[in-house]
Amino acid sequence: MRKNQLYILLQIGGWLFYTILAFLVLKASNTDTLRLLSILFLVFVIGTTTTHMYRYVIIRLGWTKLNISELIPRILAAVVLFSIIFQGLYMLGYSLMFQRRPPLDINNNITNLLSWSTLIAMWSIIYFAYQFFERYRHEEIKNLRWEASKNEIELNKLKSQLNPHFIFNSMNSIRALIDEDPTKAKRSVTQLANILRNTLMMGRKKTVTFEEELKVVNDYIELEKTRYEERLRYFEEITEDAYGFQIPSLMIQTLVENGIKHGISKIPEGGKIYLRAKVLDDKLEVKIENSGSLDENTLPETGFGIINTTQRLNLLYGNSANFEISNTDHHTVLTRLIIPKEPI
Repeated sequence: MRKNQLYILLQIGGWLFYTILAFLVLKASNTDTLRLLSILFLVFVIGTTTTHMYRYVIIRLGWTKLNISELIPRILAAVVLFSIIFQGLYMLGYSLMFQRRPPLDINNNITNLLSWSTLIAMWSIIYFAYQFFERYRHEEIKNLRWEASKNEIELNKLKSQLNPHFIFNSMNSIRALIDEDPTKAKRSVTQLANILRNTLMMGRKKTVTFEEELKVVNDYIELEKTRYEERLRYFEEITEDAYGFQIPSLMIQTLVENGIKHGISKIPEGGKIYLRAKVLDDKLEVKIENSGSLDENTLPETGFGIINTTQRLNLLYGNSANFEISNTDHHTVLTRLIIPKEPI
């Protein structure tokens, strides 16, 4: 519902509620029901008119943008002013409706002024409470949009770091093959082109399916096998429900690359890398285990993949995701990811 429509509904509904309530209270002490209904109808018309005029003044003078200390004296002055206007319109309407002057008793007029003042003060409290709530809500929305925009920029920056980093490492692998085995080097260039085609298509999305990510991982493994040959052995263990799970693009590939670069490449006889994935309690658990060892004292500097993964998980999932990397008792390094179903 639009704000103007909501205002009209509440304005009419609020004054109608007051007149009905006043009728039920005063009916017992007033034998002339028609006269009472006429007076309350007059109060309803004057009330809606007066407070609508009050709202016009508020908007015209920009009172909704003021802080509390500036607003309170203005509201008090407006309550007094519009109570007097209310009383003047009430006396005029009474004279026209009943063809005689209303009672000019001072006490009665003071009582009426206090009644109108109370009603207009209550109207002011409700109106400004709503305005402050709306202003707070808009500020919250603006802050959330700014935060989301900032996170989106940061995520795009992190994703943009992946492709140059990946290309640089792959080109180094191909360069090492050019003199040693030109045929393999040529095949590797073709494999690299396939990987880049896939990663460019995936780069347009915040998340991709695990199956899409796995294709890039397999292409990358094939590319690296041309360099490491039998020194690199790769194994997968994926449950069926994991394939459709949404994950950040290139995250698994980056961690696999990290395991090869910082683990297997440093072992003369080479080693193995295992990729396991399954869904547990609506979260995807991914384990990457590679031959090698991790110096846990220099963990932040261990690899680009760790830093990038940590930052992306934090931006996308906050505390809902989990990332761990540690040495195992089997002389391997285990990287474990827990990825929720939906980003925050």
